[in-house]
Amino acid sequence: MFLLRALFVVVLLIVPSPCRAQHHAARFPHGAVAADHRVASEAGAAMLRAGGNAVDAAVAASFALSVVRPQSCGVGGGGFMVVYLPADPARGRVVTAINYRETAPGGATPEMFVRSDDPRASTHTGLAVGVPGTVAGLLHALERYGTMERVAVLAPAIAAARDGFVVDEAYASAARETARAMTEEEKRRSPFLWRTLLREGEVRPGDRIVNGPQARLLEALADRGASAFYDAPEVPEAVRAAGGVMTAGDMRGYAPAEVEPLAFEFAGRRFLAMPPPSSGGVAMAQALLIFERLAGPFDGARRAGGDDAHLLVESFKHAFADRAEWLGDPGFVDVPVDRLLSAAYLDERAGAIDRGRTLRPDAYGTRGAGGGVPATPPPDDAGTSHLCAVDRWGGAVACTETINLSFGSRVTVEAWGVCLNNEMDDFTARPGEPNAFGLRQSARNAPGPGKRPLSSMSPTVVLDAEGGVVAVCGAAGGPRIITATAQCLLHALVHGMGAGEAVAAPRLHHQWAPDRVLYEAGSGADAERDALVGVLTARGHEVERTGGIGVAQLIVRTPTGWDAACDPRHGGRPAGH
Repeated sequence: MFLLRALFVVVLLIVPSPCRAQHHAARFPHGAVAADHRVASEAGAAMLRAGGNAVDAAVAASFALSVVRPQSCGVGGGGFMVVYLPADPARGRVVTAINYRETAPGGATPEMFVRSDDPRASTHTGLAVGVPGTVAGLLHALERYGTMERVAVLAPAIAAARDGFVVDEAYASAARETARAMTEEEKRRSPFLWRTLLREGEVRPGDRIVNGPQARLLEALADRGASAFYDAPEVPEAVRAAGGVMTAGDMRGYAPAEVEPLAFEFAGRRFLAMPPPSSGGVAMAQALLIFERLAGPFDGARRAGGDDAHLLVESFKHAFADRAEWLGDPGFVDVPVDRLLSAAYLDERAGAIDRGRTLRPDAYGTRGAGGGVPATPPPDDAGTSHLCAVDRWGGAVACTETINLSFGSRVTVEAWGVCLNNEMDDFTARPGEPNAFGLRQSARNAPGPGKRPLSSMSPTVVLDAEGGVVAVCGAAGGPRIITATAQCLLHALVHGMGAGEAVAAPRLHHQWAPDRVLYEAGSGADAERDALVGVLTARGHEVERTGGIGVAQLIVRTPTGWDAACDPRHGGRPAGH
C-alpha cells in the first residue's frame, strides 16, 4: 500500500483540504446537493428545503448548470441519470437509469466523416451536433419521479440567466481557451457565443454574464414543457446553417430511454451504475473487480503492500482495452456485458497481470482494438459536469451531463443563447483514428441514424447490504471520468476518507492508449512523487505528470448526515438541507 499511501499524502501538500478550500466540503443532516457550481448546488438544495425529493433537486441543479456552466453541459447536450428512491411515498421503491444521451440525426452514416475533407467536421461544424437529449431527459425524470411543478424547479435557473451569474476561474479559463481557438468563421456564425459568453476572449473572474435568451427558453419550458424545445425550429435551423443534416423530424422524434442500472458488488457494497452506451459502468466494474481480486478482500482498513498503484493501473488498462473493442449502443450492436463482467473472465484478466512489470498494450482485454497507439495524452475536458443529490428519505440521484468538448461544437442557437454539443465525435468518426480524447474505438461505435455514441460518463449510487445509500459519485473529464470516479469511491469506501479528502486526493489515470500513466503532483511533494514515479517506472510504466485528472462530486453517508464535497480543482460548492 506504500504507493497509494504516498499518493494520498501528496494531497495534503499540493491541494488544499476541503476544510481549508473555501467550503468545498460540508455536512448536512437532512439532504445535500454537490454540483460543479455553487449556484447549481443551491438551486437543488432549495428544492430539498421546499419539501422536494432528490429528483426535484437534481433537475433544478441541472437546469441551473445549463446557465452557469455553458462550457460543460446544458440544454444543448445530453446525459445519464441513475435514480434510487428506496421509499418514494407514491411509487414505493424506484431503481432506474435514464438514458438521455444525444442521438445521431437521421442523415448520419458510418462514412459521413471519412468522406469529409474537413478535419474539424466531427468537432466544430453542424455535422458534429447530435440531437440534444437533456431537456427531454430532465423533464421525463421530473414528471415521472419528482414531486414539484416545473415552474418551481426551473425558477432558480431562470433567475440565474435573467439576472446573471458571476464568472469564476473555471469558466474564465475555459472561455479564454475557446476564444483563442475559434476561427473567424465560427465567430461570425456564433456571435452570441463570441460576444456574450466569451466576451471576445476578455472574460475575467468577477465578470457578470447575463443570458436573457436562455431565460426566455427556460420560461417557455416551465410553461409548455419539452415541446417548447423539440417542436421549435431553432435547433435544426442552427445545425443546418452550420453544415449539418439535422431535421425537425429528428428533434420531434427524440425520446429518453429508461433502463435497469448496471449492478455489481464491490468491497461489500452494491453499485448501481450506467449500462451502455455509457462505458462508465462496465469499465469501472471491470477495473474495480480485477483490482479487488489482486489487492482485496477489503475490510475498510488500509491494506499493506507496495504494488497497489501498479495493480490499479493494470486493472484500468484491461478495462479500457475492452472498452475500445466491445462497447457501443446496445440498441444497434451486441455488447457482451455479461461476459465482460463474468467471474471467469475477470479471474482470467486478473491472472494475466504481472505484479512486477507492465506488459505490451496487446496483452490487455480480450484483444487489442487494432492500429497504432496514439502518442499524445487526452486533453483536459471542460465539456462535462456531474452532480449528486440525496434527500431526507434516503433517495439519491447521480447525474452526469455533457456537450462533449468545451462549449461543445461552438454552434449556438442564437435566439436561445444555447451552445450545441459536438457529441458525434464520440462515435468512431474515422476508423483507426483516435477521437479528441485519444480514445480508439471499434466499428461497433460507428455513427448511424438514431444511434447514441459511446460515453465515459459514470454516474454511480452505492448501497449497503440493507439497501441504504452509502455514497453517490461521478465526474467530468472525458475518459478520466472513469478513473476519477473509481478512485474517489475507493478512497471513501475502502480507505476511510471523508468526502472532502476523497475528492481532493491526487489521482492516477491510464486509458490503455496512449500507453502511459498520468499522475497529479505538485511542487511541495517531491519525495512522495519521486517514490511513486520511481516504482512505476521500475515496473516498465511510462509516467507523465499532468494537471487535474477529472472533476468529481461525491456525497457519503455518515452517522450524523450527508458528507458532501465538490472538487476543489473546479471550484464548486455543495449545499444542503
